[in-house]
Amino acid sequence: MYPIPYRRGINSMSTLIILQQMAVIAILVGIGVMLCKRGMVDEAASKRLSAIVIDICNPALVMSCILTGDMKATHKELLTAVGVAVIIYGLLCVLGILIPKLIGVSDIEQKYYNLMTVYTNVGFIGIPVGKAVLSDTGMLYVIVFNIMFCLFFYTHGVQVLGEKKEKIQFSKLLNPGTIMSLLALAVFWFDITLPDIFADSIIYVGNATVFLSMSLLGISLAKAAFREGFQEKSIWPYILVRMLLLPIVLAYVLRALRFSEDMVQAFCLMVSMPAANLPLIQAEKTGENTQLLSRGIMVTTVVSFVTITVVMSVVF
Repeated sequence: MYPIPYRRGINSMSTLIILQQMAVIAILVGIGVMLCKRGMVDEAASKRLSAIVIDICNPALVMSCILTGDMKATHKELLTAVGVAVIIYGLLCVLGILIPKLIGVSDIEQKYYNLMTVYTNVGFIGIPVGKAVLSDTGMLYVIVFNIMFCLFFYTHGVQVLGEKKEKIQFSKLLNPGTIMSLLALAVFWFDITLPDIFADSIIYVGNATVFLSMSLLGISLAKAAFREGFQEKSIWPYILVRMLLLPIVLAYVLRALRFSEDMVQAFCLMVSMPAANLPLIQAEKTGENTQLLSRGIMVTTVVSFVTITVVMSVVF
């Protein structure tokens, strides 16, 4: 019998409980800030821990969600979720072109706002936050959304960043997170039961994810240049449109189309996440100016504690 950690779904949440869950996340981030300020985790250690979280802990958490969860979705609902996630990312690709123009971003900066619009931090932040606030079935849809993130970023994302000069990176699609996500969906689809020794090991590794990822986020924020980031004029209309208005509208549209509440909650939560780190990493590799992306990630991450709470309180 797999140990199942206690977790509420949003259906049972009041605004107070939502605030409590986000406060827990904030405390974990605060621990990371403290570790950085006291010099307990240096740059080298932070990079190594990030690699452990991304390549080991996060994939383990994805699988543990399937092993410990009470998934109520049918095969038809799972396939529907894949189709809906593809459509959402397709719409985000269109909005990635429109939103920067709408908020008056300069031509040079438009591709960076394009990437921030399409790609949110659904892995490093989205999975741990989803684990804290979503139902078990909701986490199944989070896994689907993460797979779509990788599929679109290493095809569409690299093309946007390289202005169509970059090659599509199909080899990068097979990273530990994507592989484990596909395996997790296979375990769900075929109702596979793993031996306890393997299942328990995966669950214990996965349980470390929330603390490590949120602490690392705090370490990153402790090093950030807040003044320059918050003085970026274009970021505020972007936050209003992309991180508040869009997920709320998406929730009402999905509900009107009568999709399951678990799917609506999961997809809207993922859409409301702050800007992803992967475009920044890719931009650094190709020699791009990363200042705007760095500031955008920092500001949207800090502000997301408020915007995610508002979105969940208003919509759910």
